[in-house]
Amino acid sequence: MGQNRPNSSRAAGRVARYGAAVIEAERVRTERSVIAFLAFIGVLMAFGIDAALPAFDQLSDTFDLDARGISPAITGTLYFGGMAVGQLFYGILADRFGRRPILVAGITVYAIGALASALAPTLEALLIARFVWGLGAAAPTVMRMAIARDLFAGDQMARVISTFSAIFLLGPIFMPFVGEAILLVGDWRLVFSAGLALAGITLAWTFVFGETLAPELQRPIKLAPLRAAFSAVVRTRVTLWILIAQAFFGGAFFVWLGSAQPVIDEIYGRDSQFSLFFGASGIGMAVALLFNRRLIVKFGAETMVVRAASVFVLACIGGLIGTIAAGGVPSIWFWFGWALIANAMGIVMGPMSASLALEPMADKAGTAAAILGVAQLGVGAGLAAVIDARIDETVTPMVLGSLVYGALGLGCLLLALRPWQRTGTAPPTVT
Repeated sequence: MGQNRPNSSRAAGRVARYGAAVIEAERVRTERSVIAFLAFIGVLMAFGIDAALPAFDQLSDTFDLDARGISPAITGTLYFGGMAVGQLFYGILADRFGRRPILVAGITVYAIGALASALAPTLEALLIARFVWGLGAAAPTVMRMAIARDLFAGDQMARVISTFSAIFLLGPIFMPFVGEAILLVGDWRLVFSAGLALAGITLAWTFVFGETLAPELQRPIKLAPLRAAFSAVVRTRVTLWILIAQAFFGGAFFVWLGSAQPVIDEIYGRDSQFSLFFGASGIGMAVALLFNRRLIVKFGAETMVVRAASVFVLACIGGLIGTIAAGGVPSIWFWFGWALIANAMGIVMGPMSASLALEPMADKAGTAAAILGVAQLGVGAGLAAVIDARIDETVTPMVLGSLVYGALGLGCLLLALRPWQRTGTAPPTVT
């Protein structure tokens, strides 16, 4: 693709596998342009969370959340809930109608949710609007992986996903500062309104980018094909066990996402520095993804995903020992150092896991990507809530919970990538 256009034999193989439409797409899209587009639609999804973080205090004042005993983080929970519910439907529809029309529909829902959130007169209306906003944000979440699967395969797909995921992490680095900048000239409603401008840009780019799913790979919306797609995910051991692993690692990451702000504010008393710590964590994750791209080339995605998971578990063991020795509250630099390593390893696993899980799925990639996303987001957020509720005066529950989830996730990855499963009960392609 791009500068590495297929030769005649490779093109013939691609035609047989994906159809003439995808080959034509390879002629007009460079790898860099694909990465840029997929990274941008990922930033669109992240804006609804990251830019809203600095506005939590204003949200609390506007809707008197303290008196109600409600955390402003509930607005993020509803957003994630919408994303979890929406992903499965978008994946199924994208396998039937193609990627572009479903992405356009999702971006439209996103814009409606952002506008409704900005205009919400009551907390109940805001929560409904945030759920709708999340429903729209689910579309780019699913389409990023499905489009990557349409255009790439194997380690190349893992490298591409790692690269656009690294660029996507500019969101957590800069979006909180964008939110704070908007708050200097307006209030939380203006922050939410900015989502409309991003949606407009993404909508225009989507029309220019075009379709990536070959017509002959479109699947009808019938009960039997849908059941076959779900069955394929369950029967393909690589896909199934990686899906479960990513649910555990997603749970560990959402513990950080949901509890970093109260930990930094209430346990360490550094609320004014939250955006700096949050941004630094994003930088660490982005650097890890970019560096991991080279390691994938050298060692392959299967080897690197297991190594990253192993480092995650070792980091959590070291973090737990240090945390217990400090009575549950180590220095903020020790705690943040642990979080930096754990988050970096967790984030590099995502692209590699997705590429390995989707590789056998072929024309079922949209549905499979949706199921993978639901596992990471829906199940992961639920697992994180179990730990978040136990974080009070120490960071011990955060570190211990991450260790437990990481160990379980590593075990699932080892089950997924055992040689006998790769060559026996987990065939490389499901038809």
